[in-house]
Parts: sequence; C-alpha cells; structure tokens
Amino acid sequence: MPLTPAVFHVLLALAGEERHGYAILKEILRLTGGGMRMQAGTLYGTLQRLLEADLVEQVPPPRGRAHADSRRRYYRLTRAGRRVLSGEVDRMAALVRVARSLT
Repeated sequence: MPLTPAVFHVLLALAGEERHGYAILKEILRLTGGGMRMQAGTLYGTLQRLLEADLVEQVPPPRGRAHADSRRRYYRLTRAGRRVLSGEVDRMAALVRVARSLT
C-alpha cells in the first residue's frame, strides 16, 4: 500500500545513515529542496509508528558523539524498513512510467 508522505520521507532520510530527529528534518528539507517541511510533532509521531512497526530502530549515538547531547536519540532503518522503502520507490517509479506514457 502507498506510504504516507511523512513515512516515505523519514524512511528516505534514514536510507543513507543513522540520524537524530533534527538531522532527519534537515535531510528531508535537503532532499526535497525545501518542498517538504515537517513539524517536530509529525516527525516524532511518525518515528514512534515506525519503531512500533519495526521499520526503524533506535541506536546508540555514533562514536565520539555519545556525550555531545544525551537527549538526542538516533534512528536507523531496519532490514524491513529498507525493503518497505525500496518497494515504495519501485511502486512510485512504475506509476511515473504509466503517467509519462499517458502525457
């Protein structure tokens, strides 16, 4: 089934590396050229649902950053999360191919 825009963008932001919440928001802005602005409440609600679905997991801070800010929580994609993201990318690509053939 199609992912919501919030879920898709959070998974995509985590595809390259593990990140904390603010870094996820910044990556979403970068990937969309500023076109997708997510509020903190939406991000953390989405992360909670993704954690519950085992699509992302919380991980320890990267080495050297453990003491930088103990309040930061880092997240990364699980294997299932990577499969779901890949499936959604394939679904979207197929949809774009159909749309291009009709225009």
